Amino acid sequence: MKTNKVLAGLLAASLIAVPLAGCGAQSEADAAQAAGTAATADSAAAAQDSGLIGEDFATLDTTGTKLTFWHSMGGVNGEAMTALVDKFNQENQYGITVEAVYQGSYDDAINKLKSAQIGNMGADLVQIYDIGTRFMIDSGWVIPMQEMIDAAGYDISQIEPNIAAYYTTDAGLYSMPFNSSTPLLYYNKDMFEAAGITEVPTSLDEIAAVGDALKEKGGAQEVIAISVYGWWFEQFMSKQGLDLVDNGNGRTAPATKVVFDENGGALNILTAWKELYDGGYAPNVGRSGSDTATTDFTSGKAAMMFGSTASLKQVLQDTGDSFEVGTAYYPAVRSGEEGGVSIGGGSLWALNNNDPVKAAATWRFIEFLISPESQAFWNAQTGYFPVTTAAADQDTYKQNMEQYPQFQTAIDQLHDSAPQYAGALLSVFPESRQIVETEIEEMLGGSQSPEEAVAAITEQMNESIENYNLING
Repeated sequence: MKTNKVLAGLLAASLIAVPLAGCGAQSEADAAQAAGTAATADSAAAAQDSGLIGEDFATLDTTGTKLTFWHSMGGVNGEAMTALVDKFNQENQYGITVEAVYQGSYDDAINKLKSAQIGNMGADLVQIYDIGTRFMIDSGWVIPMQEMIDAAGYDISQIEPNIAAYYTTDAGLYSMPFNSSTPLLYYNKDMFEAAGITEVPTSLDEIAAVGDALKEKGGAQEVIAISVYGWWFEQFMSKQGLDLVDNGNGRTAPATKVVFDENGGALNILTAWKELYDGGYAPNVGRSGSDTATTDFTSGKAAMMFGSTASLKQVLQDTGDSFEVGTAYYPAVRSGEEGGVSIGGGSLWALNNNDPVKAAATWRFIEFLISPESQAFWNAQTGYFPVTTAAADQDTYKQNMEQYPQFQTAIDQLHDSAPQYAGALLSVFPESRQIVETEIEEMLGGSQSPEEAVAAITEQMNESIENYNLING
């Protein structure tokens, strides 16, 4: 049985902890196919039929039902989550009570879920980060969201299509987007004005072109603070319109190998990154978990940085009145490229506890969380995108946009992207990001060339994918 194979694989290979940045973009595990055996999209879809959702799904009596909801929202975001859960508990007409339980980081949550499911205990609904998607699909633990949507007659067009695309395969939508973000280029408007720069760079080569002016006239000590982060690498692949892995970027079937070495995308990224470093424009500020890049930017040391849309409010708070913060689209690798961005963040997964009443109650709670009112509130409190298009009609949303006009950049960038740039689904994303980050550090440290770094990343990622597929195929 597939679930047993996944469990075996978990015990053998995948309890990996990876530090995450504030955007919530990062870490997971997949299963899929034995060596030489390709799983088809049709068989994958058939394997995911929960057999739990009946014709009476939308009308089941859920009075007295108690749900356990695991999430990874701490701090201000956690307060907003608590407020939403409390509102649902107080106002829902279905007799449902939800207990929200904070599980720590996204990595903590998925590892606790693995342990809980092995022991046949766990939540009814769980928030999992974006790169946990392929693992969750392959786990056999979930009720595919598409089943609930179809049974409830929910109009999926209400969900932002470029957000839904990430969590969608040929079999439909597997989880419900909830806290979504994309990367942005943050820049110091005061430094740009002092340097006489009127056009914000749209690519890495354009960043290099304005570097000297920002340092000599703008007063920047660093042109751009780029944390060593696998998410940036993945976004640059999307901006080139190129796949990270085979089998339709892991969407038509589980990936069996990387393709960024074959299509040239990885070498383009690392070559441009190294040129920025060698030119003195982008020093090594460490990995994303250190927050050095953000500190360098908000303190006025760096003229630019990459950051999540979900970081906007914190950046503005930390900056205060010291300078005006601007936001721009995440840059391309080279001028003229016309790809898009993929989302980060997390989504909601309904766990199959063989209880149709709990499944119905879970859907009703999900429907509340993605309502326009809830999403407008969530956006205003956290900075994550509202995943429901109608949230834009809410006064709460409009007032937030007036207060934080920089967020309009994120909305425009999302709408200017397209589903084909949704990004990869990959079984070993957590480990893969560590590999990418380690080899980038080695490259910046001078111990290997961009070509050698690409070769090292390719070899290690392919080995990880092959091993996982052998265990879980």
